Amino acid sequence: MPRKTGFKVALLILSMLWLSACSRHSMYETAIGLERSGAGLQVKTVEVGDWQIAYLANKEPTDGDTVVMVHGFGADKDNWTRLARELTDDFNVYAIDLPGHGDSSKPMDLGYSLAQQTEHLARILDALALNQYHMMGNSMGGAITALYSSRYPDRIKSAMLLNPAGIMEYESELVDLVVAGDNPLIPSKQGDFERLIDFALEEKPFIPWPVLGVVEEKKIANREINEVIFEAIRDSGFQNEFRQRIQGIQAPTLVVWGKEDRVINYRNGDLFVSLIDNARLEIMEDIGHAPMIEAPERSAELFRELADASD
Repeated sequence: MPRKTGFKVALLILSMLWLSACSRHSMYETAIGLERSGAGLQVKTVEVGDWQIAYLANKEPTDGDTVVMVHGFGADKDNWTRLARELTDDFNVYAIDLPGHGDSSKPMDLGYSLAQQTEHLARILDALALNQYHMMGNSMGGAITALYSSRYPDRIKSAMLLNPAGIMEYESELVDLVVAGDNPLIPSKQGDFERLIDFALEEKPFIPWPVLGVVEEKKIANREINEVIFEAIRDSGFQNEFRQRIQGIQAPTLVVWGKEDRVINYRNGDLFVSLIDNARLEIMEDIGHAPMIEAPERSAELFRELADASD
């Protein structure tokens, strides 16, 4: 069954479950399972020292290259399923739940600066015995991808940075809100997750209401660890060193930015490409902070062009 047809069938099944009065949690598990399956992915785990790390990987490996996907702050591996659906026929996808996120271990005292998270990712990829791969990351994950690509140039075939954090020369709406003591990225009460979606995404995907409610519960439950991670990133005073480090990226690099991003100003994209050799910038009109969710087909096309150029 073609994947797009399968996705429509999944929506029909969800509607039937809703009408049959299944619990919200059952509907959530069904929905997330169908979306993963439709993308050709399955959930796996790997032990990394004391951590248990969850990730998504191909149900059926291919002969193609490997691509590692790194989510943003407060997000998880499932942010990549819609983009992965466009790639798993030809690429071996690994979408990682970083420590502190998703279904992975969440030690409060681990250390969550961008530099520390880059080394956490390196340990995970070593545990997975991956050698060479393309890497893409969104927001916080974009900054981690950039740092990883500079730190381990022999492992990276190409780097795709989607609305990356790390450089905040041009401020955004988020900065003003955080300074005022109101961080929309960390839900703490009912209604906050819907507000987060409205703030972060310009082109919002369909999410059935019961599923939205369960996701919100999970986000609220993660508030404490999210506050720790956010403060670790904000307090690291890392911007000047970050700019120096990413100049070491050697792989072909594509910076993709949604022009309507309210989280990180798209104009920072020019600074990224000015610092990285062999980098170019692609601005997406009418897209917000998460192109892989808002425009998965176009994001996949851009990645394929980048991957072809790295061969």
